[in-house]
Amino acid sequence: MTSSETDFVRVLEADGRYAPNAAAEQYLPLIEAISDGELEQFYRDMVVTRAIDNQATNLQRQGQLALWPPSRGQEAAQVGSARAARAQDTIFPSYREHAVTRIRGVDPLGIIKLMRGVSHGGWDPTDPKNGNTRLYTLVLASQTLHATGYAMGLAFDGRSGTGDPERDEAVIVYYGDGASSQGDVHEAMVFAASYQAPTVFFLQNNQWAISVPVATQTRAPFAQRSAGYGIPSIRVDGNDVLASYAVSKVALDEARSGKGPRAIEAETYRLGAHTTSDDPSKYRTSDEEKSWEKRDPITRMRAFLEGKGAAGSFFEEADAEAAAAADDLRVRTLELVPPPANLIFDHVYSDPHPLMDEQRAWREQYEASFEGGQA
Repeated sequence: MTSSETDFVRVLEADGRYAPNAAAEQYLPLIEAISDGELEQFYRDMVVTRAIDNQATNLQRQGQLALWPPSRGQEAAQVGSARAARAQDTIFPSYREHAVTRIRGVDPLGIIKLMRGVSHGGWDPTDPKNGNTRLYTLVLASQTLHATGYAMGLAFDGRSGTGDPERDEAVIVYYGDGASSQGDVHEAMVFAASYQAPTVFFLQNNQWAISVPVATQTRAPFAQRSAGYGIPSIRVDGNDVLASYAVSKVALDEARSGKGPRAIEAETYRLGAHTTSDDPSKYRTSDEEKSWEKRDPITRMRAFLEGKGAAGSFFEEADAEAAAAADDLRVRTLELVPPPANLIFDHVYSDPHPLMDEQRAWREQYEASFEGGQA
């Protein structure tokens, strides 16, 4: 990719027809090499993630979670990019990457714990079973700085650009159109470009920063912002899982091989609310929502697979897997219990700290005063 390549890459039409546009031509050998099994896996990933997402939304409505950020409508962007990453790559999510984290091995219950308020972070990012996936970041855009700093470390340590594709590493960081207006993103791009860090900036442009539309945030495609820093940038149909996969794979391969950072703007749509505390009917029209529902990534991929001759039993099995995953999440959520109160003092500092010891002792003494009838 070159910095001037901001053409919109699309492989599948909204109705599922395989109709690559001109910008997608360079990716066709890669797309045509995807096996039928991998295509079906893409579909299962999206269907299962949406079922889990819907279940979590219901759990929040029933008082089981403090908050939930839905990802409905953004599954293709996430599944395609996550499946394009290699096992050695490190993932820096925002707070809506439910498909990404699941693909990398994170138990969805970890996200539930975070949104329920019974965990500091949700999962251990150093545990190999979590696939080098860092924690969700609720502070907008700060993860882009974390990702770039980590990627700079990879370059300094000789863990990228060595010419060994089996060992070289890259970083992919996810953020939204709203976060793109934060200074952190721009500072991260300055450092990534200056140090040629193996970072892939993956912007999910879901059209709304809570209630602020894209038209208010920018007068040009977001991809032009990153290109302005000298970062090769490209736009892709984020509701097309094949396009998302191909563009992400090329970007990651290039970053991993020592060619420096890359940026992707995936144009998609948040079909649900920003979070369960939001009411999108206050700021967007039903006509807009209906127009994007026609471009639903799951419906599009199903139509494509049906056109390729996928059996009806496959879709039944995928739906059953999704229902089972959602049911399992509900059961385990209802089994969660509050953590011990002293947990709040753990991991505040990397090493034991006298202030934490003092505060822990005070809390224990205070709690004991109730037991003795002194308070």
